[in-house]
Amino acid sequence: MRSSNPIFSRNNEWQGKGGYATFDAHGRGGARSTAPADASASTLEDWYRKPSATPAQSGRMTLDDVVVRTAMLFVVLLVGAAAGFFFVPNLGIAIVAALVAMGLGLWASMSKKVRPGVMFAYAALEGVFVGAISGAYASLYEGIVGQAVVGTLCAFTAMLLAYKFGLIKATARFTKVLLVATLGYLIFGLVNLLLASFTSWTSVYAGGGPLAIGISALGVVLASLFLILDFSYIEQGIRNGLPQKEAWRAGFGLMVTLVWLYLEMLRLIAILRGND
Repeated sequence: MRSSNPIFSRNNEWQGKGGYATFDAHGRGGARSTAPADASASTLEDWYRKPSATPAQSGRMTLDDVVVRTAMLFVVLLVGAAAGFFFVPNLGIAIVAALVAMGLGLWASMSKKVRPGVMFAYAALEGVFVGAISGAYASLYEGIVGQAVVGTLCAFTAMLLAYKFGLIKATARFTKVLLVATLGYLIFGLVNLLLASFTSWTSVYAGGGPLAIGISALGVVLASLFLILDFSYIEQGIRNGLPQKEAWRAGFGLMVTLVWLYLEMLRLIAILRGND
């Protein structure tokens, strides 16, 4: 299945078109044979009796690699968030940081080469933006940051369990519907932002109400479901025997989705509390 996550989709290895493992002409999974055609029977038997290399020994990506690199990126993100929360005086600086982070994120996701340095820079700048936004909400609603963090973790856990037990599967139809819905949601958000910024249009989120709650809840649902795609493509990458360096790309993809989910959760909680 072709990846629809932009961080994975530009890399053939994530689509099962490369990596250390592949499928032979008869559809059997496994590593490509490197045995020469004239290898003797005794030589082949010696190779057969040798213990297989573990993923770590062969330099292939493992789930532990993904977890470690995701954690490393999140540490940098949290440091940037702390700086944004406590030291950024206004949202103007935060918006500039977000725009630069967006450019870095596009570079990291579109590059065929894995770029950990660019990913770390993105994490730091995006952290500044997230921290500043969180600080602005916290000044209006006490305890909202903690509530958004807990909500994000609960959504992540729910999606992980749903994926693990096969309750939600990343089928081609699921992926297509989710992408179309997400694209429509992003276009709506951009149009709403531009109209509210440059015309007399009042943002749909202003003043709360059922419409604002419904649209914000939709954003939380879309971001949560995107985690299913992330889990699926990470599992597929491990199964395809991708090189260990691809764990950076996997961790980066997870971080981007979780940041999106947190921001959507933060806005939804703010709207709900504003309606109290």
